[in-house]
Amino acid sequence: MRFVSRDWDRATADLDPPFAVVDLDAFDANLADLLARAQGLPIRLATKSLRCRALIERAGLPRLMCYALREALWHAGLGTGDDLLVGYPSVDRGALRTLAADEHARARVTLMVDSVAHLDLVDDAVGAGHPELRVCLDLDAAWRPVPGVPRVHVGARRSPVRTPAEARRLAARIAERPGFRLVGLMAYEGQIAGVPDATGSRLRDAVVRAMQRRSAAELAGRRGAVVAAVREVADLEFVNGGGSGSVETTRADPSVTEIAAGSALIGSTLFDGYTRMHPRPALAYALPVVRRPDARHATLAGGGWVASGPAAASRLPTPFGPGDLALTGTEGAGEVQTPVTGRPLPALGDRVWMRHAKAGELAEHVREYHLVQSDRVVRTAATYRGEGQAFG
Repeated sequence: MRFVSRDWDRATADLDPPFAVVDLDAFDANLADLLARAQGLPIRLATKSLRCRALIERAGLPRLMCYALREALWHAGLGTGDDLLVGYPSVDRGALRTLAADEHARARVTLMVDSVAHLDLVDDAVGAGHPELRVCLDLDAAWRPVPGVPRVHVGARRSPVRTPAEARRLAARIAERPGFRLVGLMAYEGQIAGVPDATGSRLRDAVVRAMQRRSAAELAGRRGAVVAAVREVADLEFVNGGGSGSVETTRADPSVTEIAAGSALIGSTLFDGYTRMHPRPALAYALPVVRRPDARHATLAGGGWVASGPAAASRLPTPFGPGDLALTGTEGAGEVQTPVTGRPLPALGDRVWMRHAKAGELAEHVREYHLVQSDRVVRTAATYRGEGQAFG
């Protein structure tokens, strides 16, 4: 996917790079496409994919999935959202004490747990007799194609809870434990949602699609049985599943009441290779050309904003234009300089647009996003970092 418009250049002509822009027309189109794919099933917005309050508010989705308890407390205090699920267990004792002491936050924030040990830690941090806290049970949604061989594990390594019996036992322990109320269940199928199936490698893509079909079928049966077992001891308010890349298979599971998604709104490079969705690139950053070391290379200032995950080329940022540029294999994206090669080669002082591999992590490198519509900046909005917030 290459750069085809000069609108961003015109909108930001008076800005000196580095800086980042969000194309609001692309963002809005991606949101509309996500809602259409969900076919009426509610979307819970994954805030880690945006990390910018202005974009979270623009999405207008009342349910948020935060990635840290302190983030959820921050949003609860600001009134950004009234239904805040913390997508990962928290062992932040200070934040747990803050939650327990704040009636407003307790009514809005749901903690993630996958073991009795999480309950013990909360009790130890907060003290016996604490007010009731909302909790969600995290189910392992990974695919294990060889029964009885847990080492063959396809997907994220999250919860130790996999079976209906295990889930019911933990739900019963939560139900009998003072100070906790089980209100939700979550199962994130990362092996479907987070693995592209249209990369251009015919053999790889065929294997991935076969894996995803079988995994989705296995999970639909197991998740349905788990939900039924947990509902025997708890009145669940929601069952969360999915991700941006698995909306179609997740919505087909009748046990799921909402879908978690966020990256589809941004369209970062890791989401270019899917048959199920084709988001428009909505976020990019500009870097200046500061050197021309030879006739085949131009060197950009900075740019080494590499995404998390396995150390691989897929985690590097990608030159988006103008022209047909690429990183070099010897330097890649560097902390203080990033050489590019290709045609036409930009001149000293020109800017090169880059796309990040992941949707939300660019916000950790810049204090603000310039929000662009057509060929003008309509607003400059602070990222989490720009608001002095860092949640890990």
